Amino acid sequence: MDLFYFPALDPSVTTVTFSKEESKHISRVLRKQVGDQLRATNGKGFEAILELIQVSNHHVLGKVNECIEHPPLPYKLHLAIAPTKNINRLEWFLEKATEIGIHKITPLACEHSERRVIKTERLEKIIIAALKQSQQFYLPELASLQSFNAFVATNPKGFIAHCQEGFKESFFNAVTPEGEVVLLIGPEGDFSMQEVEHAVAKGYIPVSLGNQRLRTETAAVVGCHTVALKAQ
Repeated sequence: MDLFYFPALDPSVTTVTFSKEESKHISRVLRKQVGDQLRATNGKGFEAILELIQVSNHHVLGKVNECIEHPPLPYKLHLAIAPTKNINRLEWFLEKATEIGIHKITPLACEHSERRVIKTERLEKIIIAALKQSQQFYLPELASLQSFNAFVATNPKGFIAHCQEGFKESFFNAVTPEGEVVLLIGPEGDFSMQEVEHAVAKGYIPVSLGNQRLRTETAAVVGCHTVALKAQ
């Protein structure tokens, strides 16, 4: 059954009026008719089973027949990532991270960053589309771009994955998927040694995501999957 995102949904809502864009998709692409059922989520764990009572190209109205509360994941993964020079790679990561399960994403401006401007509106649309496609009920939060130092100052303790020399623990062995898990992923040119040392001084644990040298977006997906896998 198709899933739609409706942020105003809550247990008190008895009907859902879809936007013109969603109404067009429901009526013309999915060819839904009165009496058909859809599901909607507010992205905060709440799901409603809807019966369509009005269907047109510009107006679709659904009656709430059933409400379901879905429990959250046992962990809150907060992944801070330096946006890639090719924005398509960051968009790919956001899609996959939403499918796997993630609580929050913060774009980082680092010393070696090749991209320091992002359009959050488009990225948020990609996250919502991935939420619906993967049948998830918790919408990840996309934070504003922050400098590396500002993020570390306000988010003490976590893990930093980097390729610099020195001892690094296995992220798989080090992470415990309970409570908030913070993981830093650097840009194409990696974190600088000064950034690594600064993070370590703030309580971050240097970690390795494997023996291979991974692209930024690949490393981020591996980090997400590692936490999800250990939570099974």
